[in-house]
Amino acid sequence: MNAPVELLPQLAPRPIPAVMLDALGARFGARCSTARAVREQHGRDESPFDVPPPDAVVYCESTEEVSFVVALANAHAVPVIAYGAGSSLEGHLLAVQGGVSLDLSRMNRVLRVDAEDLTITVQAGVTRKHLNEHIRHEGLFFPIDPGADASIGGMAATRASGTNAVRYGTMRENVLSLTVVTASGETIRTGTRARKSSAGYDLTRLFVGSEGTLGVMTEITLKLHPLPEAISAAVCSFPSIDAAVRTTIRIIQTGVPIARCELLDAHAVRAVNAHDRLGLREAPLLLMEFHGSPGSVQEQAETVQAIAAEFGGEDFDWATTPEARTRLWTARHHAYLSALQTRPGCRAVTTDTCVPISRLAECIDETVNEVDASGLSYFIVGHVGDGNFHVGYLIDPLQPQERETAERLNAQLVARALRLEGTCSGEHGIGLHKMGFLIDEAGAGGVALMQGIKRAFDPNNILNPGKVFVL
Repeated sequence: MNAPVELLPQLAPRPIPAVMLDALGARFGARCSTARAVREQHGRDESPFDVPPPDAVVYCESTEEVSFVVALANAHAVPVIAYGAGSSLEGHLLAVQGGVSLDLSRMNRVLRVDAEDLTITVQAGVTRKHLNEHIRHEGLFFPIDPGADASIGGMAATRASGTNAVRYGTMRENVLSLTVVTASGETIRTGTRARKSSAGYDLTRLFVGSEGTLGVMTEITLKLHPLPEAISAAVCSFPSIDAAVRTTIRIIQTGVPIARCELLDAHAVRAVNAHDRLGLREAPLLLMEFHGSPGSVQEQAETVQAIAAEFGGEDFDWATTPEARTRLWTARHHAYLSALQTRPGCRAVTTDTCVPISRLAECIDETVNEVDASGLSYFIVGHVGDGNFHVGYLIDPLQPQERETAERLNAQLVARALRLEGTCSGEHGIGLHKMGFLIDEAGAGGVALMQGIKRAFDPNNILNPGKVFVL
């Protein structure tokens, strides 16, 4: 297993020259800021890393403005880091070499809705909730739901997935085309609104998941889906995490087209109970959702209830009204923040492994045994329907030994996932935190090939440098 990121070579800062700052100020005025408070806001995410902030923040409102900034930065070999909603967990947006934080949050327009074709084109700063509110009256929705109200550009950059991925796939399957500003400042378009293509290299899929290291995505065309005729949610408690996970495996192997299947361990349930006043039984539980016609939803739910009973599931409770469902899923999305509040002042080191569904129980069982033995505070949540789960280690930032323990446990978990033919990241991406793990997973040859692609796309290494791997 490779060394943690702290032991990787330090990257020399590349500050912005005065001539470039003058050019940015002349073009953007007050939308170019070097104020410390603004820079610090753009120099922090939800990761456990403390890195100096960027040298400047520029608020762009169009593809043309992004192109201007990137071309100028390329001419001066200054780093550019695209910034969306700031909800990254792996240090993606941290300015490890200084440079410009390119804030795309004002690029928040829905550009085109084609309801008949089930597609939508948006600017990169549009958030998930904004998008779905815009199309709700069309009887459509965008299913990718990572929990946080992330920007669509950020979700595409990290190849996000979330709670609905077991049925609707990830950003990889739901992005049709992109407008991208390359490292030279050129604007290109990849893909079309057609549902498939065999024309040339699949550049769209290359940019999706590239974490801002190959280009800055400014416009994204997405697949939409019809709102289900009927939706029903249910919670079911289990005597152990193993029983809940084995229920999930049986559900998937039986072929039930469940839309969501989320695991919360007892620690996570206790946290959301306190935060959202839910009164759930404080035991491992599955939170599930079923989509379809009224008849198919009832059939799915009855099948799942019978499977759960085989593994000791009880307190199977329905939430059929929109208000009840929203309350449950809001609590699930609050799990991360709820857990942080159980230990005031703590920070979370989060994991993000994903394994084949048949190996999920084994992976989680061994993980729970290790973390229980460590004495560290933690919680587990997971999109277990597709084999993805997260452990949040709650650490005191003033106690270095707790961080060391969390990183050791994380490394052991990743090694386990790889041994079980899984991945070090199911949805959060590599960022700063998992560069060593990427080498373990893809091999030195695979990472070298990725580095070659990076050099071809970005010869001056200005696009989010120091992420995914070090050149």
